[in-house]
Amino acid sequence: MVCACALALTMSLLLGRLSQWVNHRQCFLISRALRVQQLHSSSAGLTDSSYDGLYPGHIQTTPIQKALLAVGSGVAALQNPYRHDMVAVLGETTGHLALIKLRDRMRNDPEGYTILTERPRIRLSTLDLNNMASLPDGSFGREYLRFLEDNRVTPDSRADVKFVDDEELAYVMQRYREVHDLLHTLLGMPTNMLGEVAVKWFEAAQTGLPMCALGAVLGPLRLNASRLQSLFTSLGPWALQNGRRSRCILSIFYERRWEQSLEDLRQELNIEPPPDTLRATNKSST
Repeated sequence: MVCACALALTMSLLLGRLSQWVNHRQCFLISRALRVQQLHSSSAGLTDSSYDGLYPGHIQTTPIQKALLAVGSGVAALQNPYRHDMVAVLGETTGHLALIKLRDRMRNDPEGYTILTERPRIRLSTLDLNNMASLPDGSFGREYLRFLEDNRVTPDSRADVKFVDDEELAYVMQRYREVHDLLHTLLGMPTNMLGEVAVKWFEAAQTGLPMCALGAVLGPLRLNASRLQSLFTSLGPWALQNGRRSRCILSIFYERRWEQSLEDLRQELNIEPPPDTLRATNKSST
């Protein structure tokens, strides 16, 4: 216990120094990156006939522009992890190789292949909220709806992909983005910073997306010592283990699983329930 506390305090000090070092470089990087994004986003108000043919909303960028956007958005996301727009840009500009691997995993899974073919979207317009509300407690659909209501979130808040230069890979990124809240439900994680970091550890092990790895490494900057201890001794190892061994989370047609029990779906995906220490941690100060 003493060693765990010492490790948590040491990590907190090191990550704090890293944050100070990054702060000195933040303004220049963010301003340059956002300038690039603004220049390209100026065409967003045009009709779909003006896009370059990959998919509606696509913004063509050079490798240099992508690198600049990646650095700037990464720094901005580090300073404020709830800047979902910056997190989205970071994921799109750094995730090409990981998206290829995820796409291939989906192609090799019958259910994943169906998803790639039918291209379902998880939006309020595609969800039957009344039916989900009528499902019994413990069903996946009812628990997902409860998550949305309790945390006052909506699937419509997920931004559309813009910077991925492949139409199919853009959908894979979009699907990953839209199942994020479903993953919170599957993992039993709250939307506080500890819960978000634990989900990022799972996603890093599961998807290989650099954005997830960065969030897993730098996310603990926002945690106090007690929550760092919980992350390193319990939640983190649990998230990594389940992320490595579970079935591909993008290969599940969740829209057809609302009536399935959450427990059964976890067993099918080979995901263990969250550690009991999470309850105790949630009762402590945030």
